[in-house]
Formats: sequence, structure tokens, C-alpha cells
Amino acid sequence: MENRILHVDAGAGYDIVIEPGVLDDAGARIKAALPRAKRLFLVTDSHVSPLYGPRLVASLEKLSFEVHTHVIPAGETSKSAENLVALWEWMTAHGVTRTDAVVALGGGVVGDLAGFAASTVLRGVDTVQIPTTLLSQVDSSVGGKTAIDLPTGKNLAGTFCQPRLVLMDPDTLATLPESEFMSGMAEVVKYGCIWDADFFDFLAARPTRAALTADIGHILYTCCDIKRQVVNADERDTGLRMILNFGHTLGHAYELAGNYETWTHGQAVAAGMVTAAELGETLGLTEAGCADKIRAILTPLGLPTHIPCSLAHMEKAVGIDKKSAGDSVTVILLEKIGTVMPRKMPKEELLELLAGICGRDA
Repeated sequence: MENRILHVDAGAGYDIVIEPGVLDDAGARIKAALPRAKRLFLVTDSHVSPLYGPRLVASLEKLSFEVHTHVIPAGETSKSAENLVALWEWMTAHGVTRTDAVVALGGGVVGDLAGFAASTVLRGVDTVQIPTTLLSQVDSSVGGKTAIDLPTGKNLAGTFCQPRLVLMDPDTLATLPESEFMSGMAEVVKYGCIWDADFFDFLAARPTRAALTADIGHILYTCCDIKRQVVNADERDTGLRMILNFGHTLGHAYELAGNYETWTHGQAVAAGMVTAAELGETLGLTEAGCADKIRAILTPLGLPTHIPCSLAHMEKAVGIDKKSAGDSVTVILLEKIGTVMPRKMPKEELLELLAGICGRDA
């Protein structure tokens, strides 16, 4: 697979490097991007650390970086205020300075937590994202959103802080369990839904992990290129960037219904995209048959197209949706595959429609 590089203009500007084996070249890449840095604070998790930690540390130390490593327990529960404070205390105990940098090695939990810590300690130090899951490679590592979860919901406290470099090694996806790989595919399919109908068809023609892996370079590049364009146009999520939340309003309700344990983020978003398409069709805004097309692409991937959810969970998710403004919420709907339309709706009207749709499918 050829090396691919994309440049994001947001923040100070940074490259997304998609390259097999880039872990072994990480030291040189980071040195070039952050010439003043002498010490790196590596944050990873208990699953990723034994798989890729030694390779990365060897690459960094080869370039004379002083590396300090902090390992958090794998899983969503680590994205907490307690772990954020622990990272601050760890970095300050080791004398972090403004010229040092944080390196996040892992999936979205690691990237979000480490990025939030980096963006706030000493009022901000540089961050390098090295995502190792499909979901984090195509979504959370790019764009500068960092967050932790609160008892009232996911990602409710955070910052916008663009990384200085994103390094993606597609080879790290080989160690992902099947369910986690396919969970990431929900976000991949989302890009086809909201931006590129040809890409949607490209994915539909590759219904297995083997077929997708054979073209993984193109898949990663396409998704990151779409997100790069969106973030360049709307870094702070006040307009165009909202389209990246297609399927997420109901997805958050599904995650909540499962107590953030039953359904992964990708599984919840998969079902949420189907419901959003059904909502658009019900309103006469979405081309008929879009929901069926999304079901048809998700089903071979083993992703759910319907998740039972109570009205109470819907109300809570809509109430804390970050696209809410007063008594209204902006829902991302499809016009057709490849084209979206943000639609501002009163929360009560949205909940009434969703109750009818989910009731029909139950």
C-alpha cells in the first residue's frame, strides 16, 4: 500500500500520515513536526500497550526522546474525570513543560482522554495522535475534539484542540477483534451516507472484512479526506461539521439504553443512521428507500439496524444532545445517499416521531 498524506489547515495545521509500518518511523516524524520537544508523555491502554508500546518507544528513543509512559485500563469507563486528574498529576509530577508533548497511542478513549489532558495541562501542550482502531483512524483522531464522559452522558466535558500530527498505521487493524473492526465500519459507512454516494457503493460491494482490508488504504484516505474538508470549513462544530453527527442523536440514546456496555459506539451509530433515514422518509425529506439501502450495507457487516430503546432514554439523549438549542435540536437527515440536510426541530415533535418509528419496528 502506498503512503498517503493529507494536510489539515485547522489549528496550527498538521499532517495525517497513512503508512503501513509508520510506528517504526514515528520518532523521526514527531521530531520533524515538533523540533523543540525533548520529552514525550505516552498515554496508551492495557490492550494496546503490550501490542505496540515497545515498538513505538523504541522508535522514539532512537531519536533521543525521553519517554514517560502511562497505561490506563482499556474501555470506555477510563474516559473519566478521575483519569483526567490522574494524567494531570502524572505529567506535573514528571515536570512537564510547555515544549513537551503528549502522544496518544490507542483507540478513541485514549485519544480523547490524552488529548483533553494535553490541551489543559499548563494551559496546553502539543499532542500527537497515533490511532490503532478503525473508528479512531477514520473519526476521533482527526479534527481536534477531546472529551471525557460524565455520569449524565458521553463527551459532555471537553475541548477543541487540534493535534500537531496524526500517524496511522493500517497494520495495527490486524489485531482488532471482528466486532471492533465492524464497529468502526459504522463510521466509515457514515461518510458515504453524508458525502459520497460513490464511496457508499464502493463499500456496499465489499461486504467482508477481507474485502475491506484489501482496500483499507483507500478507505482510510477517503474518510480522512472528507473529515479534513469538513473540519477546515467548520473547526468549532457550529455549522457544516454537524453533519458528521448523522446517526448520532439516536445512537447516543441506544448507548444510554445499554448503559454504555451493551452496544458499542459504532453499533449504536449504525442503528441510529437507519432510524435517521426512516425519520427523513417519514417527513418526506429523504428519498424513499434510503433506510433500506443503509440496512443492506450494514447487515453483512454484522451491525445492528434496530436497537430497542425506551422513550425515557430518547428524551434524555435528545435533552443533552450537543446540537440542542433551547427547546429545539438540529437533526442530521439525508436528502439522498451522499447528501445531507440539517433540520432544526422542536424536541417534542422529534420525540413523537421517533416514538412512532421505533414503535413500528419493535
